[in-house]
Amino acid sequence: MSASCVSVAGKISKKAVNQREYSKLVSVSLPHVIQNEAENDHYIQLLEALDSKPNPTAAERELAALLTVLIENFEEVHYSLKKATPIESVIELMEANNLKQKDLVDVFGTPSIASEVLHRKRSLTTEHIRKLGVRFHVSPELFI
Repeated sequence: MSASCVSVAGKISKKAVNQREYSKLVSVSLPHVIQNEAENDHYIQLLEALDSKPNPTAAERELAALLTVLIENFEEVHYSLKKATPIESVIELMEANNLKQKDLVDVFGTPSIASEVLHRKRSLTTEHIRKLGVRFHVSPELFI
């Protein structure tokens, strides 16, 4: 297979990338797996410079795609958010909507059940999850 062909989902497709130009761009930027913040910042600057070009060449677009993958990989590893627990999601939605515990009695049935759930002494029921989804206009999956 020649250097200008790429296998995509089992099919060979020709890319309109000038290999000489791409090789020159790669030799100047030396892209590799990002190891630290300084490298990440450097690649972000390179990507921004490529993205600001009004008519980037195919080789520049290819390098931009590679830099994007490298940056996303680094940031996913170093900045990924941990999944919130169902109760953390409820509390965050309450804060975002300026609600108090008493405002969710219609969801939980009684003030004491609302208190127990929000203080992690009682689990959310299927009915609570359904009502929370409706109340906050979000997918019930957020609370599972």
